[in-house]
Amino acid sequence: MNHFGNIYRLTSFGESHGAAIGGVIDGCPAGIRLDMDLLSQEMQRRRPGQSAISTPRKEADEVELLSGVYEGVTTGTPIGFLVRNTNQHSSDYEEIKQKYRPSHADYTYQSKYGLRDPRGGGRSSARETIARVVAGAIAKQVLHHYDIRIQAFTSQVGTIVLTGKYTDYDLRLTENNPVRCPDNEKAAEMEALIREVRSQGDTIGGVITCVVYGVPVGLGEPVFGKLHAALGNAMLSINAAKGFEYGDGFEGTKYRGSERNDIFYNDNGQIRTRTNHSGGIQGGISNGEDIYFRVAFKPVATVLMEQPTVTIEGEETTLCARGRHDACVVPRAVPIVEAMTAMTLLDYVLLNKAR
Repeated sequence: MNHFGNIYRLTSFGESHGAAIGGVIDGCPAGIRLDMDLLSQEMQRRRPGQSAISTPRKEADEVELLSGVYEGVTTGTPIGFLVRNTNQHSSDYEEIKQKYRPSHADYTYQSKYGLRDPRGGGRSSARETIARVVAGAIAKQVLHHYDIRIQAFTSQVGTIVLTGKYTDYDLRLTENNPVRCPDNEKAAEMEALIREVRSQGDTIGGVITCVVYGVPVGLGEPVFGKLHAALGNAMLSINAAKGFEYGDGFEGTKYRGSERNDIFYNDNGQIRTRTNHSGGIQGGISNGEDIYFRVAFKPVATVLMEQPTVTIEGEETTLCARGRHDACVVPRAVPIVEAMTAMTLLDYVLLNKAR
């Protein structure tokens, strides 16, 4: 299962400490002029070592396009790409060859395949998301031709939460701080918390909110291809993602239907809804309103403190993790959430065209 998508389809490959992370994108429409600066910008938003609150691993994360693009324009053929790994510290993982890290994929991978790559988690590493960001950056540029725009932001770190709706904030401010929160005061609190947790060798989780503007009516396939189900599948495939809700989500369970129904009205010949508790999706199909959802991320499993565990033979022992890790994955996951959203929406745009 190294493929994502139906028509716009990504196949990714590579491991955290291998030679490179890469992928093949199939189904990208021909004739799209790619802005390589925008592609590089998306990679910089995801890359390690970008701020004092992210992992200190230094990687340039430069994309090498191998096929599918001629003179800067997509040809409609598969787009192959590579991002080379240049700053691995594989010796940091020598101890875990014989031990299972708590809450990691070490035990499950070994049980399933009979072996595993312990260097940085191998294929289970979040470094695999490089391929998603490349494919998502290209998908974003295609969606621009359909006037569809995606903006994600950090809405919670630990117990520090943005209490307002996404419409209460100027989301253009999201990139103004390393936490990627559009409220500068809350961002400062979040950053201070991440620094505090990091100084203790611990980690903290959080929530990313994503908003999609300009989605036309009619994206989504009943019954098993519902748009919100596809977005949920995309989000929960991201490392450390533990929850997904769209629209009012779990909060909506507290109210009566009469309080949460989205009432239709005629807006100069266009059918709209006065509220958007549905999050832009009804019956699994987009209704033309903004799509918005939230993704919960657990605290990073690697904590730099001694913890009990077992060896691969089942003997009780302890493990003190080494290496370079994020104390909070949320700020660097913002572009990954956007990338998975872009790929999903473009796939469904192309499914509609295929009709």
